[in-house]
Amino acid sequence: MKLIFRGHDDRYAVEQSLLAFFPEERPVYEPAEDGEDHALVTLSRSPRYNTAVTTITYHGRTARGISRTAVDPQLTEYEAERLRQKAVKLSFFKAAREITGITPSWGALTGIRPGKLASRMLEEGMTERQVDRVLRDTYFVSPERRRLCIETAEASRRAKADLRPEDISLYVGIPFCPTRCAYCSFVSRTIGRKTELLEPYLRALEQEIAVTGRLLTQSGRTIRTLYIGGGTPTTLSTPQMERLLGVIRDNFDLSRCVEFTVEGGRPDTLDLEKLQVIRSGGADRMSINPQTMEDAVLRACGRPHKAADVLRAYGEAADAGFSAINMDLIAGLPADSTAGFRRSLDTVAALHPANITVHTLALKKGADLFERRENLPSAGDVAEMVAYAEQTLRALGYKPYYLYRQKYMSGSFENVG
Repeated sequence: MKLIFRGHDDRYAVEQSLLAFFPEERPVYEPAEDGEDHALVTLSRSPRYNTAVTTITYHGRTARGISRTAVDPQLTEYEAERLRQKAVKLSFFKAAREITGITPSWGALTGIRPGKLASRMLEEGMTERQVDRVLRDTYFVSPERRRLCIETAEASRRAKADLRPEDISLYVGIPFCPTRCAYCSFVSRTIGRKTELLEPYLRALEQEIAVTGRLLTQSGRTIRTLYIGGGTPTTLSTPQMERLLGVIRDNFDLSRCVEFTVEGGRPDTLDLEKLQVIRSGGADRMSINPQTMEDAVLRACGRPHKAADVLRAYGEAADAGFSAINMDLIAGLPADSTAGFRRSLDTVAALHPANITVHTLALKKGADLFERRENLPSAGDVAEMVAYAEQTLRALGYKPYYLYRQKYMSGSFENVG
């Protein structure tokens, strides 16, 4: 669909809403011919109000949405810009809802962290019932998503309450993977059998860790959580992993660290010896991420392992002494079905991992899937997958603690732990 902006350039919010209402459409920024599908989104400003008007023409029908936010001279420029963006996305939302008859689960919320809005309102003294009312009446969020948003906001506030001003969370990145998955845009280097870049990268990383350790000591900062992510960190060989963990222990004070995670990600990079080295090196939490337990879906995603390899890796992690294991699943992968996703979730849940994270597929611009979009489940199928995950995991006693949304998410859903 052609998007025409006047008085602003708020592409993010409009593109997110476009995906939620018109999942088959892609944003195109060029003038529209007479009768073409398009959205004209205009923002005008006065001393008292920001007024946004969206007019959408789609398949011969036209709808109009208007939203207004008050101008407050006491606000910072960042806060004022947020209010202008709110007017824009609400005007598009109203026009799109009128023309489609659809109300997405997340309503007009388009931000990456919907829980931040709920957290801010709670910290300002609002009750959960009042926050729920704002999410319902202002942003049109569904009851299920309102509950999820408030619960994860409360979990974040509890975690924040345990922090001291000098506490930090530290991320150590290993930007390598054996191969590139079809849905992924993160990996900076797919190494396959070519590992020549690993060693010079590791040497540079060791130098950076030493410098960072000195800076933390000088500044009085303390590490509360440490995460080794990627890429796939376990692409490192067992000796390389042992060396990295030794450098971390030598340079960082981990006496206040309550969680030290290594992202295993791909079971084809794990074996018992490597897992034992990681555990003895100080990590107490592993992420073993099957994404799906359907072999046909794994093949469609370009992952060269099978579901049986995930079960093997999980058992070896438990044998190595990990009691805290996270497992990721993705709803909406190519070649998957609602029945297949249910089987995957049931198989993973039967292992009783400490955490299960359910991601909704995000079509990222750097990923192979972004252009070809072949054999993807419908938004309705993804909604069934997400609903089944929530119902099943809640029944098993899992509580949501982590929530974010990405651009171009299938069905305009979320990632939730």
